[in-house]
Amino acid sequence: MAYRVVTRTRTGSIAGIAAVLLIIVGFALPAVAPRDIIQDLFTILTLLTLAQLWNLLAGYGGLVSVGQQAFVGIGAYAMFAGVILWGMDPVLAIPLGGLAALVLAVPTAFFAFRLQGAYFAIGTWVIAEVTRLLVAQWKALGGGTGTSLPREATSDIIGVDAVRALFGVREAAARDILAYWLALALAALTIAAIYWLLRNRLGLALAAVRDNTEAAKSVGVDARRIKWAVFLIAAFVTGITGALIYVQTARISPDAAFSVTDWTAYVIFIVVIGGIGRLEGPILGVIVFYVLQSTLADYGAWYLLTLGLIAIAVMLFAPRGLWGLLSDRTGLHLFPIRRRLEGIVLKGERNNG
Repeated sequence: MAYRVVTRTRTGSIAGIAAVLLIIVGFALPAVAPRDIIQDLFTILTLLTLAQLWNLLAGYGGLVSVGQQAFVGIGAYAMFAGVILWGMDPVLAIPLGGLAALVLAVPTAFFAFRLQGAYFAIGTWVIAEVTRLLVAQWKALGGGTGTSLPREATSDIIGVDAVRALFGVREAAARDILAYWLALALAALTIAAIYWLLRNRLGLALAAVRDNTEAAKSVGVDARRIKWAVFLIAAFVTGITGALIYVQTARISPDAAFSVTDWTAYVIFIVVIGGIGRLEGPILGVIVFYVLQSTLADYGAWYLLTLGLIAIAVMLFAPRGLWGLLSDRTGLHLFPIRRRLEGIVLKGERNNG
């Protein structure tokens, strides 16, 4: 009898097939869905991507950052710079957002990794605020009041004409569909990449560093390199997400692009109520958040108060989040990453039997 380490389960295989079908349906959805639904789905998908990245940092890497808005903002401004200053197509300028966020992440990590616990969280927030103040001095991109994408740039976005011809919609609706498709692809690729990472040796090392850094070092894990890699990856994809968000809105200002509420507080809420340290958590969390936002957004301060009370209640009565509560009761794992030994009957043993 031989043994092998496996992570795949029957439920996970079914979930994978369902996910592929859901993505296919998602790409076809603009043919039947109204524009407001497409816009809402764009928001859900971009928030889901940001939530998965924060979950990777905090839930799997133990890096509780409250400064991720820095990478959203700098990514958005890099895209605007590519369009306004260098005449690039907005879609083709999106990768600039990832590169700019990656560049910013290097000094951020250099300083923040010298801090621990709450000091690390506060340090990332301070760096984000400093970045916002510096960007607000960028007069070529509107300074503190912000700016909009030029009309000629938004009217000639690559792929918009093809979408208009395919669905027979107006230019603005075609831009929304294109942005939605990009958001769907980005969310799917992000979840798939994180799942792949967690299933390989890097995922084991990351979990070891999160649980006990010194113990991880004692068995040969390079904790510093792991943290750097995860932080830079998360920053890069967050920057791309920020650029995509502001391609769709076509209007930017420092306060909006570097909003701690929109790009960090809401994201943390999504991960906490859904289930931190689980890929399924942000998916459930973003659905709950959207329902609450749609129901309570008109109530002003009461809306934010309700979100806070719900988050506190979940942390008290379901510290592993709603998905953790569901999973503990049902044993359901859509993205199984736990490794287990499985016996294999060798050919010779089978013949002898």
